[in-house]
Amino acid sequence: MILPLFALALQVLLLLIVLLIVVLMIMFTYFIPVGLWITAFFSGVRVNLFSLVGMRLRKVNPTAIIRPLISATKAGLDLNINEMESHYLAGGNVTLVVNSLISADKANIDLGFKRATAIDLAGRNVLEAVQLSVNPKVINTPRVAAMAKDGIQLIALARVTVRANIDRLVGGAGEETILARVGEGIVSTIGSAVNHKAVLENPDDISKTVLAKGLDSGTAFEILSIDIADVDVGKNIGAVLQTDQAEADKRIAQAKAEERRAMAVAQEQEMIARVAEMRARVVEAEAEVPKAMAQAFRDGNLGIMDYYRMRNIQSDTSMRDSIAEDEKPPEQDN
Repeated sequence: MILPLFALALQVLLLLIVLLIVVLMIMFTYFIPVGLWITAFFSGVRVNLFSLVGMRLRKVNPTAIIRPLISATKAGLDLNINEMESHYLAGGNVTLVVNSLISADKANIDLGFKRATAIDLAGRNVLEAVQLSVNPKVINTPRVAAMAKDGIQLIALARVTVRANIDRLVGGAGEETILARVGEGIVSTIGSAVNHKAVLENPDDISKTVLAKGLDSGTAFEILSIDIADVDVGKNIGAVLQTDQAEADKRIAQAKAEERRAMAVAQEQEMIARVAEMRARVVEAEAEVPKAMAQAFRDGNLGIMDYYRMRNIQSDTSMRDSIAEDEKPPEQDN
């Protein structure tokens, strides 16, 4: 009974020893990447094995440092492993930086490790910048509409060839600034043209004028050329503006005429009101005449003969007015 228990305990012990050995081997290969050290050694990169252990302790992936270092050494670059590790700890992309340095060296572009890491930490793709320095990029501007002095609208489309400026990548403006400045230059050039025909005959004058303004200052690019790809004739803005102005003047004149008509109607209504008021006063005064005559009779200031004489005078006056109306010559038709 004791012997089987002993055998079982021995098997468990052996299993634990095997597991411990496996764990130790895993920890050893993790903290001491022997395979990576051997690869570096045969690649001509002399790196201390304890340096790789220190990278593990500092939470630095040794592969992300040693592999780019091998590539740089094979390309003939002398890089400092401590600087590469510092850039990794700062959150940079060591592989991208090393590849950009190799590309810059092959293209005879002056690019140091510190400048490359600064560009990388600034958020720009340093390898793409180096490639853009070697192989310029063509940027198509949106359609830019401008009006010449004769009032004709022109719509231009330009292609801007740019090359990355390594010295101004950190802090330099991007493609949006280039496009905005080129568009502004096109509008200014077309706007200063005497007529649109001159622009259509010589569209290269636009590119020459815009290129001479130094639009790439303060940007991360160098403008190599500005080519006008297309120029279309748009609306006759001058005629549209004149038509709109004439319509506005017409509406103003109509408003003023309506204002004068309203004032004339108001004055006429005022005169009618005044005439009606005067007639009312005459009627009121005529109504007072019989009363005054009655009062004169009562007071003895007017006799019956005086009254008859006044009536005779009124009748005579009415007769003469009637005769005068009958003797008027008839009006001739025009």
